Parts: sequence; C-alpha cells; structure tokens
Amino acid sequence: MEELAITVLGRDRPGIVADVAGVLADLGANLTDSTMTRLRGHFAMTLVCTGPDAADVEAALNPVAVRGRLLATVRAVGPEESTEPTGEPYVLSVHGADRLGIVAEVTRVVADAGGNITDLTTRLAGPLYVLVAEVELPPGTAEPTERRLTEVATGLGVDVVLRRAESDVL
Repeated sequence: MEELAITVLGRDRPGIVADVAGVLADLGANLTDSTMTRLRGHFAMTLVCTGPDAADVEAALNPVAVRGRLLATVRAVGPEESTEPTGEPYVLSVHGADRLGIVAEVTRVVADAGGNITDLTTRLAGPLYVLVAEVELPPGTAEPTERRLTEVATGLGVDVVLRRAESDVL
C-alpha cells in the first residue's frame, strides 16, 4: 500500500464526492485526509489516502473523470514526516474591499515571521473580500507579526485580526 495524494477538479455537479470515494473504497484505499470546496461553480478536492499503486488508482478514476469531465491526478507521496505542530496555532482573518495583492502581502508577513499556513480560504462576496487562514507561528512571534500585519492591512485598506486558535476538540 502506498500513500497517495489525489486531486479532482472540474465543473461542480451532485455526486462527485460519492463517485470518487466509491472508486477508492472499491480499490481498498483508505481516506486519511481530505478537503473539498466549490469555487465559483467549480469543484476542487484534494485528498490523501493509502491504497494500491498510483497508476491503478488513476486508471480506476479515469471513467469517473471522463464521464464527469473532471481532471483527476494521483501521485505517490511519502509518509508525513511529522504530525507535531511546528508552532503555536492562530486564526488570521482579513476583510475589506477587493484589491490585487491581499493574499500575497498578508501571507508574506506570515512567511517572513517563520510561520506556516495550514489552511486558507478566501471568498469574494460582491465588493467584500474575506480571507481566513489557520497559521502556526513560532513561539514569541505573534505580537510582532500582528503589528506587521496591521501595517500591511492599513496599506491595503483592509481590516486584519490575528487571534490565538482554540484547541480542537474531537
């Protein structure tokens, strides 16, 4: 069994998740991590699973992809090197008028602080642009990172909030 990274992209329609998950289950592939979203009418899913050879999984997904006019890619990946967080968890939110460079400038501040973005979502709702990211920041860097984010946000004409994330309770 290999660890595989799979992406599926295309026009959204009902049943894509069920079709892909069904193919993987029939192959004996175990889904370990996944995310799926709709982006302006387009479907996007990324998942990691353990399963048979990548070429076999891609061949099995091909009929679903062709029938649904989807692009499905499968790639063997190595096991995750570390499951331990590399920093302290924070939630970063940005909102304001849409303009070029918001994601680039805000994420640059996080990267320059040595932080890692573990999840990021953006949405354009009319003229309002919203970004929400889960980030891990090295210990002791939250206050200077927040000050730098505030400077960048002022230059962009948006509002930014960086707050400590609550622990997940499963």
